[in-house]
Amino acid sequence: MTQSLNITVLVDASTIPADDPQFHDPTEKAITEYHVIEALRHLHHDVSVIGIFDNLEEMIAELKEHKRDLVFNLTEQYCGERLWDKNIAGVLDMLQIPYTGSGPMGMMLCRDKRLCKELLGLHKIRVPNFLSLPWGKTIHVNKSIQFPLVVKPALGDGSEGISNASLVNHVEALRERAEFIHDRWHQDAIAEEYIEGRELYVTVLGNKRLNVCPARECVFDFDKDEGPNLATYRVKWNDDYREKWGINFGFADLEAETIKRTGQICKRAFRVLHLRDYARIDLRLKPDGRIVILEANPNPDLAWGEEVAEAAQRAGIDYNTLIDFIIRQTLKRKGEVT
Repeated sequence: MTQSLNITVLVDASTIPADDPQFHDPTEKAITEYHVIEALRHLHHDVSVIGIFDNLEEMIAELKEHKRDLVFNLTEQYCGERLWDKNIAGVLDMLQIPYTGSGPMGMMLCRDKRLCKELLGLHKIRVPNFLSLPWGKTIHVNKSIQFPLVVKPALGDGSEGISNASLVNHVEALRERAEFIHDRWHQDAIAEEYIEGRELYVTVLGNKRLNVCPARECVFDFDKDEGPNLATYRVKWNDDYREKWGINFGFADLEAETIKRTGQICKRAFRVLHLRDYARIDLRLKPDGRIVILEANPNPDLAWGEEVAEAAQRAGIDYNTLIDFIIRQTLKRKGEVT
């Protein structure tokens, strides 16, 4: 295990309990923050917490005044804008403070789903064909695109903006859903070809040497004509909804050759997208065995019992060891240009 360090955990200010600003007690509001901070304390680190909303100057002043060995970055937004999460990482780079997770480059490449797919495609990594649907502009549909399409916010996160209505089968439905996203989220939309197949989530850990954990799977156990067949917001975040439709998250039962190919492709995607320390690659395994990358997630949820921690546990890495592993990866980068 890593020697005792002075570690500051950066969190979104909205997650901090008013009566427990240092997360000493469990809270349903900030499960990830509590689990990570508790693990850091079990690892004998000196832990402090800074909440971020629009107080960048205060964050900089505090980090300069109290020299920290490392920042554990759990922020997801700045001023309520998810697109600006990369800027917090950029500030930490300029302050030359080591921090966990991906840097501004990886966060930018993955945040914009269009840019992510274009880059992966250039590197011969299979992704769905897609259309970009800019906010405030006339929607033109390329005749080569094949319906059905999944329409989603181009800069969204955590299946935000994805529902059963996101799956469209004709041009008018496409335009209607795109306009809904433009009006509701004030951003561009993307429409990508729906990929028939198994939905898998693959955790990749490391930097110079990458470790691929056993794949998790979202199993839709029902007649696809009567229920959701993609990972909507409610599928990911609503327990009652999953129970209603018999949707389960578990570990994928894959053949050895498929495991090998999936790992190779996910490692390539990890490097192409400049990801660091830990990430999750979401993909579809088609009936013919082809693998299609849907998106990549830098700094995914680290809560105990969630996708990344469960996958690491299956690979023989317990929760505290996972947190320690991420810290050690960060320290190895100390002094490197990001």
